[in-house]
Amino acid sequence: MTQPPDLAGRHIVLGLSGGIACYKSAELVRELTRAGASVQVVMTPAAEQFITAVTMQALSGRPVVRSQWDERQPNAMAHINLSREADAILIAPASADLIAQLAQGRADELLSLLCLARPFASGHERVPLLLAPAMNREMWAHPATQRNAAQVVADGALLLGPGHGDQACGEIGDGRMLEAVELRDALIAFFTPKLLQGRKLLITAGPTFEPIDPVRGLTNLSSGKMGFAIARAAQEAGAEVTLVAGPVHLDTPAGVRRIDVRTAQQMFDAVLPLAGQHEVFVATAAVADWRPAGVSDAKIKKQADRAVPGLDLVENPDILAAVARLPRPPYCVGFAAESHDLARHAREKLHRKNVPLVVGNLGPATFGRDDNALLLVDAQGDREVPAASKRTLAQELVREIAQRLSARG
Repeated sequence: MTQPPDLAGRHIVLGLSGGIACYKSAELVRELTRAGASVQVVMTPAAEQFITAVTMQALSGRPVVRSQWDERQPNAMAHINLSREADAILIAPASADLIAQLAQGRADELLSLLCLARPFASGHERVPLLLAPAMNREMWAHPATQRNAAQVVADGALLLGPGHGDQACGEIGDGRMLEAVELRDALIAFFTPKLLQGRKLLITAGPTFEPIDPVRGLTNLSSGKMGFAIARAAQEAGAEVTLVAGPVHLDTPAGVRRIDVRTAQQMFDAVLPLAGQHEVFVATAAVADWRPAGVSDAKIKKQADRAVPGLDLVENPDILAAVARLPRPPYCVGFAAESHDLARHAREKLHRKNVPLVVGNLGPATFGRDDNALLLVDAQGDREVPAASKRTLAQELVREIAQRLSARG
């Protein structure tokens, strides 16, 4: 199964106002074009003090527009033409001065002028305005900037950030422009249909680790990538997402609440109090079925004159079955990672756990990979979802869940 890039067919006007964060805008152009968008760069005179138009033209493949007096426009109206052609206007970096201009409705140069001229009323021609603030922490915290930021939001703009961290001046605080990948993902989320708007999803992901002693334990090869992809796709679709994650090395998707756990018991203890507060529970985690009956306080040493130690196991709590047994359970989606006989084992799990949907996959073939193939199993039958990236499969599963929730009323 193939799917177009996330921003395929989108035309983005990328505005640069003055600020050292302009260096990030070069990478942002690359990220947007990799995601399928066409990008038209507009630069203020102040932005040209930090990065050249030549650089931005080379990366975008389009001449940079720098002045409202640009004579290359047949009608000499760059501010009209640029705003009418755009699917969105993204200003990154958005300086304190640029935000002040927008708040006051000033149009001193091309970038603020085209923002003022953009179609902003509701309707199919509306051109959204997204701002990525970038400035010193004191400038961001200043009452005038906060007042201006609130005004542009009230006027219909969307603020992306700012972030927190080291600043070029050597200080640390709020005011950093978000990274290029974060802005790309925010733009993708903005355009994603909000199929799960207002819904609350609880998702488990990754493996669990059951300690034997302080340095050893029982675990599996699950990377957590599928669960994290579902969390991202659900958040982009408008859901409020809580992600309970076993020990994995993955970044938390933007806008997702994450709870880290280690063992199956810890995951159970985290999930059960939350499950009743959510409309959907997606159990992608590969939870260990058993754990050692006892954990040694010290590393179990290998000795030549000592027999191989035995390992007594006890059963871990069944998280999915416990959630499904709640008096008012959420819509439960189980995952079955099998090594063989996928359809049979997935259907057995469907009945054993008493859930409406089980998503099956051949675990050993996909653990740690960025692609997968799924089998959706419910009371009506089976449906194969062909091999694709886990990102694409997560988006397809989110659409499936949204349809099933709508059908339930």
